[in-house]
Amino acid sequence: MTSAPSSPPVPTWQVICLCAAWCGVCREWDEVFEALGHVFPEASLAWVDVEDEADALGDVDIETFPTLLVAHDGRACFFGPVQPSQSQVARLLDSLLEDPHAVRSVPAEAHPLLHRLQPLVLPKR
Repeated sequence: MTSAPSSPPVPTWQVICLCAAWCGVCREWDEVFEALGHVFPEASLAWVDVEDEADALGDVDIETFPTLLVAHDGRACFFGPVQPSQSQVARLLDSLLEDPHAVRSVPAEAHPLLHRLQPLVLPKR
Protein backbone atom coordinates (compact mmCIF):
# COMPACT_ATOMS: atom_id res chain seq x y z
CA MET A 1 0.00 0.00 0.00
CA THR A 2 1.36 3.41 -0.94
CA SER A 3 0.78 6.40 1.26
CA ALA A 4 -0.37 9.71 -0.14
CA PRO A 5 2.28 12.40 -0.39
CA SER A 6 2.25 14.61 2.66
CA SER A 7 1.93 18.38 2.63
CA PRO A 8 5.11 20.35 3.10
CA PRO A 9 5.68 21.21 6.75
CA VAL A 10 5.20 24.78 7.90
CA PRO A 11 8.72 26.19 8.12
CA THR A 12 10.28 26.69 11.53
CA TRP A 13 12.17 29.74 10.23
CA GLN A 14 10.72 32.40 7.94
CA VAL A 15 12.68 35.22 6.37
CA ILE A 16 10.41 37.76 4.71
CA CYS A 17 12.01 40.47 2.60
CA LEU A 18 9.93 43.62 2.28
CA CYS A 19 10.91 45.48 -0.88
CA ALA A 20 9.44 47.32 -3.86
CA ALA A 21 9.65 46.52 -7.56
CA TRP A 22 10.44 50.15 -8.39
CA CYS A 23 13.49 50.17 -6.09
CA GLY A 24 16.82 49.63 -7.88
CA VAL A 25 18.49 48.32 -4.72
CA CYS A 26 15.66 45.78 -4.32
CA ARG A 27 16.01 44.60 -7.93
CA GLU A 28 19.74 44.03 -7.38
CA TRP A 29 19.11 42.41 -3.98
CA ASP A 30 16.54 39.93 -5.35
CA GLU A 31 19.14 37.46 -6.71
CA VAL A 32 21.29 37.73 -3.58
CA PHE A 33 18.26 37.14 -1.35
CA GLU A 34 17.25 34.12 -3.41
CA ALA A 35 20.79 32.71 -3.06
CA LEU A 36 20.45 32.94 0.73
CA GLY A 37 17.80 30.23 0.43
CA HIS A 38 20.52 27.80 -0.63
CA VAL A 39 22.76 28.86 2.26
CA PHE A 40 19.91 28.54 4.79
CA PRO A 41 17.76 25.61 3.62
CA GLU A 42 16.13 25.44 7.07
CA ALA A 43 14.45 28.78 6.38
CA SER A 44 11.56 29.61 4.11
CA LEU A 45 12.41 32.81 2.26
CA ALA A 46 9.69 35.02 0.83
CA TRP A 47 9.71 38.25 -1.11
CA VAL A 48 6.85 40.67 -0.43
CA ASP A 49 6.38 43.75 -2.58
CA VAL A 50 5.17 46.52 -0.25
CA GLU A 51 3.20 48.18 -3.06
CA ASP A 52 1.38 44.98 -4.06
CA GLU A 53 0.63 43.98 -0.47
CA ALA A 54 -0.13 47.41 1.02
CA ASP A 55 -3.31 46.09 2.68
CA ALA A 56 -1.36 43.41 4.56
CA LEU A 57 1.19 45.99 5.70
CA GLY A 58 -1.55 48.10 7.25
CA ASP A 59 -0.09 51.13 9.02
CA VAL A 60 3.47 49.77 8.94
CA ASP A 61 5.55 52.15 6.84
CA ILE A 62 8.64 50.59 5.29
CA GLU A 63 11.01 53.48 4.67
CA THR A 64 14.29 51.67 4.01
CA PHE A 65 14.87 48.83 1.57
CA PRO A 66 15.52 46.02 2.02
CA THR A 67 13.73 45.40 5.30
CA LEU A 68 13.63 41.89 6.76
CA LEU A 69 11.12 40.25 9.06
CA VAL A 70 12.58 37.05 10.50
CA ALA A 71 10.41 34.67 12.51
CA HIS A 72 11.00 31.44 14.41
CA ASP A 73 8.04 29.19 15.17
CA GLY A 74 5.60 31.97 14.31
CA ARG A 75 7.31 34.55 16.56
CA ALA A 76 9.06 37.60 15.12
CA CYS A 77 12.69 37.73 16.24
CA PHE A 78 14.03 40.44 13.92
CA PHE A 79 12.36 43.28 12.06
CA GLY A 80 14.30 46.07 10.45
CA PRO A 81 16.30 47.34 7.51
CA VAL A 82 19.49 45.54 6.50
CA GLN A 83 22.42 46.34 4.27
CA PRO A 84 21.91 44.60 0.92
CA SER A 85 24.91 42.37 1.52
CA GLN A 86 24.73 38.58 1.48
CA SER A 87 27.54 38.27 4.03
CA GLN A 88 25.95 40.72 6.49
CA VAL A 89 22.53 39.12 6.25
CA ALA A 90 24.12 35.66 6.54
CA ARG A 91 25.80 36.77 9.78
CA LEU A 92 22.47 38.08 11.07
CA LEU A 93 20.70 34.82 10.22
CA ASP A 94 23.55 32.75 11.69
CA SER A 95 23.22 34.62 14.98
CA LEU A 96 19.44 34.16 15.05
CA LEU A 97 19.62 30.46 14.17
CA GLU A 98 22.37 29.88 16.73
CA ASP A 99 20.09 30.77 19.63
CA PRO A 100 16.47 30.79 18.45
CA HIS A 101 15.03 31.12 21.95
CA ALA A 102 17.03 34.17 22.98
CA VAL A 103 14.84 37.06 24.02
CA ARG A 104 15.12 39.74 21.37
CA SER A 105 13.53 43.12 21.27
CA VAL A 106 11.50 43.74 18.13
CA PRO A 107 9.19 46.64 17.35
CA ALA A 108 5.64 46.06 18.59
CA GLU A 109 4.33 46.14 15.02
CA ALA A 110 6.45 43.11 14.01
CA HIS A 111 4.19 40.40 15.49
CA PRO A 112 0.88 41.64 14.01
CA LEU A 113 2.62 42.24 10.67
CA LEU A 114 3.98 38.70 10.66
CA HIS A 115 0.51 37.27 11.21
CA ARG A 116 -0.94 39.41 8.41
CA LEU A 117 1.82 38.36 6.00
CA GLN A 118 1.84 34.63 6.82
CA PRO A 119 -1.15 33.74 4.61
CA LEU A 120 0.72 35.34 1.70
CA VAL A 121 4.03 33.56 2.24
CA LEU A 122 3.32 30.15 3.79
CA PRO A 123 3.48 27.14 1.47
CA LYS A 124 0.09 26.24 0.06
CA ARG A 125 -1.21 22.91 1.36
